[in-house]
Amino acid sequence: MGDWGVVIVAAGRGTRMGTKESKQYLQLRDKPILVHTLELFQSMDTVREAVLVVGSDDVQRCRDWVTEYALTKIKAVVAGGKERQHSVYCGLQALTTEWVMVHDGVRPLVTANAVRACCEAAEQSGASVLAVPVKDTIKQVNEAGVIVSTPDRRSLWAIQTPQAFRRVLLLDAHERAIAEGFIGTDDAMVVERLGAEVTVAEGEYTNIKITTPEDLPWAEFLLAKRHADEAEGNGEQG
Repeated sequence: MGDWGVVIVAAGRGTRMGTKESKQYLQLRDKPILVHTLELFQSMDTVREAVLVVGSDDVQRCRDWVTEYALTKIKAVVAGGKERQHSVYCGLQALTTEWVMVHDGVRPLVTANAVRACCEAAEQSGASVLAVPVKDTIKQVNEAGVIVSTPDRRSLWAIQTPQAFRRVLLLDAHERAIAEGFIGTDDAMVVERLGAEVTVAEGEYTNIKITTPEDLPWAEFLLAKRHADEAEGNGEQG
């Protein structure tokens, strides 16, 4: 695999968690949610460097964590912009690798296998995103609350992160978006505007985004199960 960098975006101040503290800094088992995310990329051989993008008020404490948790691949902690898209662009400018992933700081349960699958798909096509097939029937509903259509579920995928790209492609897409005043909901959307094909790499349903209070106990359960499975696997090897 190629030479990879990562932009980890954690500049959001979401209100849906209902806590004074931003969700990415809440404790998940023994450490902050964000630290779990950073440690996953720190552990991957294919990742050469990473940039963490946070709110301006949080830069110093995150720099302290980089030292405390020996996160040696984090080459910079930078302040984000007004929108998520602006934050990603800030992070991109600090990287030098040929390939780049963008990942949500509040997705601490992504696995190394899923990350590798996304990277390999991007190296084939130039751009790829992790996603899972939608399980539920989805309805399109108008403003009056009336169903207007039922898309074919077989064509629908729920998009996750990381999203992986050739770095110059993503940088070009972001610069074009800034120049044209376009704001997308994810990085793939910014790249799609250029007419570039973005492929899907199948991920895992456990790669949840922690955004509301009920996500936290679910994440605790998934993490505990993963640790138990790892311990059992190590016991069998011993």
